[in-house]
Amino acid sequence: MSRNPSSPRVALLHLSLAAAALVVIAPVVWTVAAGFRTQISLLIGDVLFTPIWSNFAEVLFSKTSDFLLNYRNSLIVGVTSTAICLTVATLAAWSLHRMRWPSWVVHIFLAWTLIFHMIPPVALAGAWFSMARAVGLDNTLTGLILAHATLNLPMALWLMGVFVRDVPKELEEAAIMDGATTPILLRHVVLPIIAPGLAAAGVLTFVFSWNEFAVALTLTMKQTATVPVAIAKFAQDFEIQYTQMAASAALSILPALVLLLIAQRYIVSGLTQGAVK
Repeated sequence: MSRNPSSPRVALLHLSLAAAALVVIAPVVWTVAAGFRTQISLLIGDVLFTPIWSNFAEVLFSKTSDFLLNYRNSLIVGVTSTAICLTVATLAAWSLHRMRWPSWVVHIFLAWTLIFHMIPPVALAGAWFSMARAVGLDNTLTGLILAHATLNLPMALWLMGVFVRDVPKELEEAAIMDGATTPILLRHVVLPIIAPGLAAAGVLTFVFSWNEFAVALTLTMKQTATVPVAIAKFAQDFEIQYTQMAASAALSILPALVLLLIAQRYIVSGLTQGAVK
């Protein structure tokens, strides 16, 4: 029986979803709007205001601002750490679920990754700073990339494990019987099937790396700082530049938003192709 779209239950469901969406979207809209306001207009709470571009110009083109450099740093760290996570997580998941490991080894390994993922990053920041300084990786993007890859690897491993486990073993056995080696098997059989999982894990890993603050603050300085660290620097001891902070926060949303839009289409396409096959 099909539901009546005008029934009270359906209408209540739509209202609940609209309210939930409003709760999520309203702070983002307020932040973006604050980037187009003057400091005085924001502080006195004007409802109507004349939009200005000076905050974005100050953030992007001011001689005292390093926001574009910080933006580049975040892109490099996010993309590289995501690539490392996806590569290692996919190989580790395939090894755990396809190679003949004892079950207790798999369970202990997965339990340890879950426990490690529950540790707050700020608790590891001090130790990582000492290690990075000992090997000459303090205040470098390489050190931060390795730290972010370590932080996000457990999550990526668990996600990829779900997709790798669902790959039909019959396809792998048929490829092996046809003479496929392990690299060929992974490239031509496993990867096309788990492409939606790679997209989902890649989006989450990139977003978590992009938004990470505590470790980036500890391991970087002015020339290697990322976007979250740059945004925090607008809050000084004697002044908080609210509108410039809002403008930089609005700009920081763009990469994750574009990636989510692209990945959404890719995930749907991958699921459709998998169903057809």
